[in-house]
Amino acid sequence: MKQNKVKDGAMSNVKINTIVTRTASYAILLLMTILIIIPIVWMISTSLKGEAVIYNTPPEIFPSHPTLDGFRQVWVSHPFFAYLRNSLVVVSTATFFSVCVSTFAGYGISRFNFRGRGFYLSFLLATQLFPSIMLLIPYYKIFMVFGMVDHLSGLVIIYISFTIPFCTWMMRGYFSGISKELDQAAAIDGASRTRIFRSVILPLSLPGVAASAIYAFIAGWNEYTFAMVFINTDEKKTVSLGIGQLIGEYRTFWNELMAGSFFALIPMLLIFIFFNRYLVSGLTAGAVKE
Repeated sequence: MKQNKVKDGAMSNVKINTIVTRTASYAILLLMTILIIIPIVWMISTSLKGEAVIYNTPPEIFPSHPTLDGFRQVWVSHPFFAYLRNSLVVVSTATFFSVCVSTFAGYGISRFNFRGRGFYLSFLLATQLFPSIMLLIPYYKIFMVFGMVDHLSGLVIIYISFTIPFCTWMMRGYFSGISKELDQAAAIDGASRTRIFRSVILPLSLPGVAASAIYAFIAGWNEYTFAMVFINTDEKKTVSLGIGQLIGEYRTFWNELMAGSFFALIPMLLIFIFFNRYLVSGLTAGAVKE
């Protein structure tokens, strides 16, 4: 009887701890969700307000007389379509090359033991320890020599150099989670190393490739400092620069600023809605060893 009571007491304690842990987890998730949603709601609310209503006290969370003037002025008064086009071209190109290079590099690191492999991995990790702003002046001097200042191709090169190290780490972790026995089985069947990679390993690593592409795209889409320094022509500016110039020296059009931010947020929302599972699986790849 005593043993049964002890077991019942232990089970009840486990249930209580499980309930408390689950309740605390949901409470934290709810709090984090609210903290994320509030800025988005405020952004949309401000974009729908007229200029005279923005500075009302107390502020209106939900405008009583919503208007689309802010969205209209973004397209009429500014070349916002050109900003979006430039960002899509630059970021998509940089993402493509970053993913291609990091995929091959990650596969090579995970499958081959070569001299300097450890140093190369340490070097990739060390590049993430220093702020990227340190490279601003060296990049500017190099691009001045080659006449690449105020060219979108310069931004492509910069974004590629920033995203390749981390994408390589991600792909290396994902490839390490794929058993090497698959390579050996394909080699026994007579497949070459290229055929093994293309037909066997690459299809299995598509979630990791997608996660690397998402990371590279987001990093390039949100970048501001280098674009501000290297791009001077208004028609060549990216969407981050276009939004930044809506902040005037003496006056800020908050409804236009929030409307432009909303348009720039749409690609990020679509990426997280449709590809978030690939991002999670790619970031956690390699956490469990065989």
